[in-house]
Amino acid sequence: MTENERHLLQRAYEEVKKYQEIVQSDPYRLDYHLMPPVGLLNDPNGLIQFKGVYHVFYQWNPFNTSHGAKFWGHYTSTDMVHWREEPIALAPSEWYEKNGCYSGSAIESEGKLYLFYTGNVKNDDGTRETYQCLAASSDGIHYEKYGPILHLPEGYTAHFRDPKVWKKNNRWYMILGAQTKANRGTAVLFTSIDLFHWEEIGMIAGAGINGLEDFGYMWECPDLFYLNGKDILMVSPQGLDPNGHLYNNLFQSGYFIGEFDYANNKYQSGPFIELDRGFDFYAPQTFMDETGRTILYGWMGMTDEYEQYQPTISYNWVHALTIPRKLEYKKGKVYQKPVEELTKLRKDRIIVNNVKIKDQQVQFDGVEGKTVELVLEALKVNEGKFQISLRNEASLIYDSSKKEISLQRRNVRTGLQESRTCLIEFLSKLHIFMDHSSLEIFINDGEEVFTARYFPNPKVETITFQGNAFFSLTKWDLV
Repeated sequence: MTENERHLLQRAYEEVKKYQEIVQSDPYRLDYHLMPPVGLLNDPNGLIQFKGVYHVFYQWNPFNTSHGAKFWGHYTSTDMVHWREEPIALAPSEWYEKNGCYSGSAIESEGKLYLFYTGNVKNDDGTRETYQCLAASSDGIHYEKYGPILHLPEGYTAHFRDPKVWKKNNRWYMILGAQTKANRGTAVLFTSIDLFHWEEIGMIAGAGINGLEDFGYMWECPDLFYLNGKDILMVSPQGLDPNGHLYNNLFQSGYFIGEFDYANNKYQSGPFIELDRGFDFYAPQTFMDETGRTILYGWMGMTDEYEQYQPTISYNWVHALTIPRKLEYKKGKVYQKPVEELTKLRKDRIIVNNVKIKDQQVQFDGVEGKTVELVLEALKVNEGKFQISLRNEASLIYDSSKKEISLQRRNVRTGLQESRTCLIEFLSKLHIFMDHSSLEIFINDGEEVFTARYFPNPKVETITFQGNAFFSLTKWDLV
């Protein structure tokens, strides 16, 4: 360990200790989501199950609640429910990463855990440099850095980052998000036989490929994975203009469904589909666990003009990760469902069967709370609108005449109502996870998902139902 790295780690741990009490006193602190111990969290990184243990790394600025020179924070778990905070995995201590150990991925090879990440350098003259870097560990906790293993190729700006690595047919593949010299977002592929020497294959998706027109000025966090017979390319494009119900956040996350020809290194795909319809979801990453499940985590946040108005800022922390979600491909879409392990959080079940409401607002005894799981099944909306109001701060509204479902909340800066909407042919099931200041809403077993942070009065726990509908309701408290 270099002296500079030792110094950075010491400063970070001192920051955690200094603000520990105030961070933990925040009424908006979450109970069952991963958060930073202090400062700012963003992208999930290095997702892997290594020697039976789940590892989640994350982009972390321990010194401020704004974006800066990122570290890799680190959590481990044996069940994705109970987590242990591990020592910092990566600190921006070397010349090739001095302005941040940016996002990347993890793989296992010959008993070692390897981390691939982007070293970010910002020069005094305003120019940038980018390096794809490698670190390795035998125990999954302590890492040795090998430095840059891939330099910026010709044809791209220094916005070239977020390596995702996997193995296929005894070869390693690395996909990166990039910006061309023409300021177009793209995904670029490389291959290797030893993890240290990489050969460029080239762009496999982006403007001018597969009939795609201009589609953002930068693509971040690409992830190419096989799911139920399809090769899914997940990516987070920047620079898309709003289009009706689509692309209404500052940045987007979504996927292409296609087939990757490994013999000829060609990717054929269909149109882009948004992965989450809410306000706060970005930079998702997947991994395959030892049972063969493809599991996703996303950043439950967004880099936008409202970020620094979140009330957790005054408690010296901001942002969290989503719950882990199992992915399935069916009916031409990627479905997301909470992993089965989360049922371990449940206690104090309440069941209300055969509910029928008509032009009225109702509450049910015991159906309230701050950390709650709700399931509405056999749901049928007869006519007009059906609405669930969550702690007087957010509402989920289904309009059966328009076939639209919307999530509304109060904007943290303006105080005005804002909404995100998508089309859905029918509504048969809702699965809602509430956690003090977060909402994750799974519609029709994950056909669509809304993710959002919201900040209700901590004393308000009311949940109400209104409209013309029939359903059966199950509610659990979560701990």
